[in-house]
Amino acid sequence: MIHNNLSINSVGHLTFAGYDTVELANKYGTPLYLMDEDKIRNRVRVYKQAFKDFFPEGSVPEYASKAFSCKRIYEIMAEEGINIDAVSKGEIYTAKKAGFNLANCFFHGNNKTDSDIAFAIDNGVGHFVVDCIEEIYAINKIAAEKNVVQKVFLRVSPGIDPHTHKKISTGSVESKFGIAIETGQAMDAVRLILEQKNLSLCGFHCHVGSQIFESEPFCTAAEIMLSFIKSVKEETGFLASALNLGGGFGVRYTEKDPVTDYRAKIKEVADVVNALCKNLGIPVPKILMEPGRSLVADAGITLYTVGSVKEITGYKTYVSIDGGMADNPRFALYEAEHTVINATHADKKPNLVASVAGRCCESGDLIGEKLSLYKPSRNDILAVLTTGAYNYSMASNYNRIERPCVVMVNKTKDYIAVKRETLDDLISLDE
Repeated sequence: MIHNNLSINSVGHLTFAGYDTVELANKYGTPLYLMDEDKIRNRVRVYKQAFKDFFPEGSVPEYASKAFSCKRIYEIMAEEGINIDAVSKGEIYTAKKAGFNLANCFFHGNNKTDSDIAFAIDNGVGHFVVDCIEEIYAINKIAAEKNVVQKVFLRVSPGIDPHTHKKISTGSVESKFGIAIETGQAMDAVRLILEQKNLSLCGFHCHVGSQIFESEPFCTAAEIMLSFIKSVKEETGFLASALNLGGGFGVRYTEKDPVTDYRAKIKEVADVVNALCKNLGIPVPKILMEPGRSLVADAGITLYTVGSVKEITGYKTYVSIDGGMADNPRFALYEAEHTVINATHADKKPNLVASVAGRCCESGDLIGEKLSLYKPSRNDILAVLTTGAYNYSMASNYNRIERPCVVMVNKTKDYIAVKRETLDDLISLDE
């Protein structure tokens, strides 16, 4: 199996973290998001221990919560003792309601409104990650009105293309995120922040992209960022005590994707950081990174019920399911590949190549094309693997379809983390 929490039981059903997926589908209904709580915790601990072993004291991972945001995930991150990053009032509010200490929250985003800024300051968000010049003025002004000195990081663009999908590449000069180093604008932004009475510059941030399997892009980013830190010290006297290298380590969606040893990759980055700082003659800053996908993606699967198998003689075959782009928009957005298994007959070899089609009224509503699976019958359960990141978080009510529930499983129980939406929920805001 592609992941170590998947297996096949004695009746031929796919199991997930030891649970029969067909039984869970019958118990909770479909579409159904499943999340393996123990796998999430174990992955967090891998990151946390690696940071402790390889980086200076105070270095810590931050969960990039846009990957999967709900109260329960923030409770887990609080219990595991790592930071979070948030990109909206909604994520901040959800974390707050979960009891997360917002002093350990980093607020990102390329267009924070005045309302966003005021909300975050009022709720004690620890750090803002500043993305543009206007934001510098806005945060300083609102912080002054509230008699607060707000801690900030400056997000800069290191000018790196990690060769991922263009829609998830974020570190190039022309990216909408951050301020470019090579144009000189990042240095100007540093000077501007240092002039503000109600801002306290703590460090710098970059993010080069997502679904990256090698450490090289992070090492290259570290080289550029550490050189920038030295230049800032020489030109302004300010020495950054912290550097956030962003997130982006990849996960396995298909057998073609490599298995990633996250601890080993972090050590590779740490070795480069330590050597670079020695060569540059600067102290090693605290290192932060923002794993999101790599903490939760392969801890999740989605279950669907098959409605039909439509064979277009001489052309192709469609397997239709009771979900689709409303709960998994990744194929429609990125042509992202997923592994799909007939969970009802997981012990049987694939004998069909088909497109898995969703129920939305869109020709592009597909989970994938040219997928190999055992030919299903109506009411069989299909499992789509590696859906713990950017599935629930990007789900919509397109076609007025209710969003699925999220069920967590661990060694002792299965339980609802997010309730299934109802038809009344769909009209609850209508006047």
